[in-house]
Amino acid sequence: MREILPALSAWYAAGVPFGLATVVAVSRSAPRDPGAAMAVGPGDEVVGSVSGGCVEGAVFELAQEVVASGEARLQTFGYSDEDAFAVGLTCGGEITLLVRSVSPAADPVFGEVAESVAAGRPVTVATVTDGPAPRGATLAVWPDRVAGSLGTDGLDVAVAADARGELALGATGLRHYGPRGERREDAVTVFLHSFAPPPRMLVFGAIDYAASVARIGDFLGYRVTVCDARPVFATPKRFPQGVEVVVDWPHRYLRGTDTDARTVICVLTHDPKFDVPLLEEALRRPAAYIGAMGSRRTHDDRMKRLVEAGLTDRELARLRSPVGLDLGARTPEEVAVSVAAEIVALRWGGTGAPLTATAGAIHPH
Repeated sequence: MREILPALSAWYAAGVPFGLATVVAVSRSAPRDPGAAMAVGPGDEVVGSVSGGCVEGAVFELAQEVVASGEARLQTFGYSDEDAFAVGLTCGGEITLLVRSVSPAADPVFGEVAESVAAGRPVTVATVTDGPAPRGATLAVWPDRVAGSLGTDGLDVAVAADARGELALGATGLRHYGPRGERREDAVTVFLHSFAPPPRMLVFGAIDYAASVARIGDFLGYRVTVCDARPVFATPKRFPQGVEVVVDWPHRYLRGTDTDARTVICVLTHDPKFDVPLLEEALRRPAAYIGAMGSRRTHDDRMKRLVEAGLTDRELARLRSPVGLDLGARTPEEVAVSVAAEIVALRWGGTGAPLTATAGAIHPH
């Protein structure tokens, strides 16, 4: 979508309807991921791709039909070995496309979304794909506001809450709801398309706990980097596939790395010569979470050293130390769950208390 956005914005600004086909679901060896898009505009101009060429001809015709009728369509393409001339994927996979007509009249919020994406401002677009709700209806969700509607207030509220969760992780996918946003029903299918890069998790200290923290960070949707100054420990084979491993002094690496309000920093070095200069740097830069491992004695010694280094009470208040929630964790895997739980609780304002000991809404608005 990002690649074809300039053309879509030009067509939209001109008030010319165009057909937009978006991959909303895939299975097996599909050629493109959810979110891949192709559009058919004025003069039969085509931009983008949804399959690398396998079904684009059929999608071209489908987009023209959708623009002519104004009715969105959901279409699945798979592999068929029974008919050599059938339209399908040669890779053996399956893709499901939502094809809808886009214009200022049909989608009043598309222009705002396009501006946000072009400017690098995070936004999630929720679109109804199936069920008793207007197919193709869209709701744009920013961190601080929403625009558009999926048909009912209840559905809008439920989807907006989930969309912000997906946006925090830069995730894209299908969600299911009841007609009025009931979370335990699956009558309405909504595609959440997030325009934000995955947040970063920076893990310092290549110890056995780091491998478990990196694994759960990857599971939660973070782009994980593990850094340690000791090359004998900082080796890719000790960490999950896809995790970046860097050999460098932690504070020096962090000093040359961009962080933002979604970045998670986990300090597991457990050594003053590493973690004090590292935390001195971390606590003075943007981050959603900064946690440091260690005993109570280690924490007290660390805080004393950080005060001597000149950190203020406000900066020190950002530090989550000892790291994690009190789950009674013992193993590296259990400690990783404890750390992940604290990160999630801090993001959404959770208490960390058992739900049986709380009252009111489980998911506060």
